[in-house]
Amino acid sequence: MKKSRDELLEDRKAEVEFRTDRTQATFGPRQLSESPVVFEASEKTRATSHGGLALIHQVAVQSGLCDAINAAPVLKVRLPYHESDHVLNLAYNFLCGGTALDHIEYRRNDPAPLEMLGTHSIPDPTTAGDFCRRYSPEQIVALQEAINETRINVWSQQPKSFFDEADVDRDGAIASTCGECKQGMDVSYKGEWGYHPLIVSFAKTKEILYVKNRSGNRPSHEDAHVYVDKSIALLKTAGFKKIRFRGDTDFSQTQHLDRWDDANVLFVFGIDATPNLVGLAETLENTAWERLARPAKYEVKTEPRGGRENVKEKIVIERGYKNLVLEHEDVAEIDYRPVKCQKSYRLVICRKTISVKRGQQLLIPEIRYFFYLTNDREQSASEIVFESNDRCNQENLIGRLKSGMNALSTPLDNLNSNGMYLVTACLAWTLKSWTALSLAVDGRKREEKRRKDKLLKMEFATFLQAIIMIPVQVIRSGRQTIVRFLNVNDWTATFFQLVEQLKPAKRIGYTCRRE
Repeated sequence: MKKSRDELLEDRKAEVEFRTDRTQATFGPRQLSESPVVFEASEKTRATSHGGLALIHQVAVQSGLCDAINAAPVLKVRLPYHESDHVLNLAYNFLCGGTALDHIEYRRNDPAPLEMLGTHSIPDPTTAGDFCRRYSPEQIVALQEAINETRINVWSQQPKSFFDEADVDRDGAIASTCGECKQGMDVSYKGEWGYHPLIVSFAKTKEILYVKNRSGNRPSHEDAHVYVDKSIALLKTAGFKKIRFRGDTDFSQTQHLDRWDDANVLFVFGIDATPNLVGLAETLENTAWERLARPAKYEVKTEPRGGRENVKEKIVIERGYKNLVLEHEDVAEIDYRPVKCQKSYRLVICRKTISVKRGQQLLIPEIRYFFYLTNDREQSASEIVFESNDRCNQENLIGRLKSGMNALSTPLDNLNSNGMYLVTACLAWTLKSWTALSLAVDGRKREEKRRKDKLLKMEFATFLQAIIMIPVQVIRSGRQTIVRFLNVNDWTATFFQLVEQLKPAKRIGYTCRRE
């Protein structure tokens, strides 16, 4: 009698527990044996190591993304590919672990993933690059607006609490290149040649709402207010009750603050420590300051471990290097009206007292001030500092785009085409987030909610290992494509839960079988 899918998953779980139980191991000279291995090529079986790609494609289809992309036309003649075919081809390359355009060729020459996606062929790398060159700046914006229309549909399936608050972060990223003939490249403030794209991200789900590629010598805040206005319109259309924008000192843009405040949009921006602001901070009475107590990074659920020796600090002391040690932090706040504003806002000041040492010798302590401008009158001064510090999570997101996905590699020859390539990389990240958001959970089941949150916060590379890089057999039978799992992992049960919730998906069926 054939076992059910749940029974197979339970058997697999028991097998994993057995193999990870050290008491069951056989101890000998070594665990990795020298037994011979026989390699063969299958004659009929078609298999691929990217079984989760079919699920991602169902997320794209069911969300209406394909129709939305085609509604922003670029091609004059669609033979045989539509705009959605090209865009998703580039995004799926990232989702299969590809880090260069040439990696599309591996999927193009493999019948298994093509059969799984229900297509005869996909564009080759040269055609994909030529497609990116067809986009003008206006068409790139139109494509992102089309994706955001679909984003609203995905968000609409979330619980009411999802729309309580929306935090949006903005930052620039240096996309350096060794090329010398790329149109639009220039030298950045870091002395690196390349581009300087603007990235606007949604903190709750780490989705990237807008990107704009810019020349390498452009300032971080250039055109940032344009995409703030676009993001406000998007989030208000989606139904968010509270909208907050965060950014570092380059994004304060005081000439726009009154307009955003009138629109009931909150903001927390860093502001440069200019001499006049430092002078205001130094004139405050001692009673105006209160000690800033930062919460612990995590809760210790067992007995705390003993601290390890700080090797770096030991070397600094031995060699007599200058050593800065944070002693404590204090916060205060005053009302402040920037020159370009007609209104006054809260200026939260964080004062850091730093002890300066050289070897064992204690030098004169150093005081540094950090300023945060906000129109949020509800949170305390300490909470405003923590809110601004949370923006550092976007630095991690940009780091994953750079190193994990190689999305800022700028493989094409001009400013617009490389911007379009970055948009498709951001779409790949967005599809990762949409996969997690598509997982409907029972609010009474804490474990289901924990799994959804963990899936949503996963790093891109971890997501590929958990959901995408699954060996499967692809079978065409009875006018449908069957994707048969040849192996399972800890996320397979969640995978099949998503499959059930994404129905109706009549073209692709999923079965699980131990080989």
